[in-house]
Amino acid sequence: MEKEYPYAKTGLKFAGPFQLLVATILSAQTTDATVNKITPALFKKYKSPEEFSEAPLKDIKDAVKSVNFFNNKASSIKKLSEIIAKKYNGETPDKMEKLVELPGVARKTANVVLSQGFGRAEGIVVDTHVKRLSQRIGLSKNKTPEKIERDLMKALPREKWISFPFALILHGRAVCRAKKPLCGNCIIVNLCRYTDKTKC
Repeated sequence: MEKEYPYAKTGLKFAGPFQLLVATILSAQTTDATVNKITPALFKKYKSPEEFSEAPLKDIKDAVKSVNFFNNKASSIKKLSEIIAKKYNGETPDKMEKLVELPGVARKTANVVLSQGFGRAEGIVVDTHVKRLSQRIGLSKNKTPEKIERDLMKALPREKWISFPFALILHGRAVCRAKKPLCGNCIIVNLCRYTDKTKC
């Protein structure tokens, strides 16, 4: 996987941890490509947590309305911006326990920010691709992201926690699709339990 995806990382475009936090919240159930289309103008208009916190909620909603669930996401972004501006003096927290206290931030989002924004391996990103591939190749039998993350943390050395999930994400998008996976193009097909069951 490392040879196939040597530069595996988030597909979101950002400058600094705060922009990554906002972009990651916007990316939930929305493609990175869609998020990357709106964030340049968004971050040009609002350059800091302070500016997001002072912006009218309606204006933030209008700026992000092309993403799914934009109402909830805009509300979360405004609220967490207010907290970061006041409680953390405008600096995005770099600890898991502090990030997950922010509105709209669960472990997946926190892990993206920690790994890609700070270079910290406190956990492993588990999105829909990581979940699907972890089950198919037998790294986890669990169904919830939290339990899958724990299984992966046990299975992988810590130095792989940052890169490995993003390699899985790229492989999931390109080859190991949810429907009609391209098993004939898969570099790890010999490790796959899904192939044994489906004969794809």
